[in-house]
Amino acid sequence: MKKLHIKKGDTVYVNAGNDKGKTGKVLEVIRDKDRVIVEGINMVSKHTKPNAKYPQGGIIKQEAGIHVSNVQLIDPASGKPTRVGFKMEEGKKVRYAKKSGEEIK
Repeated sequence: MKKLHIKKGDTVYVNAGNDKGKTGKVLEVIRDKDRVIVEGINMVSKHTKPNAKYPQGGIIKQEAGIHVSNVQLIDPASGKPTRVGFKMEEGKKVRYAKKSGEEIK
């Protein structure tokens, strides 16, 4: 499996597509398809039959995947989009923001 620069729980900026300029929290990372599902981004209408979760059924709005190349991590220091780098600290590989140099938790 591929290692991506985005993880579940990260706050990201969308830099391409219909939702360009918006930010949101990553809900899920789909590594084999290089996609992420971001809260409130790329909403689609899904037609569903009645089931236990949705007794009425009908049309439900939900998030669809967006390609990982179309999102950038938000820098924890400045709050602006940044590229992600990796470095070794005390024998562990850690992510850091290229813009500020701050470590990403």
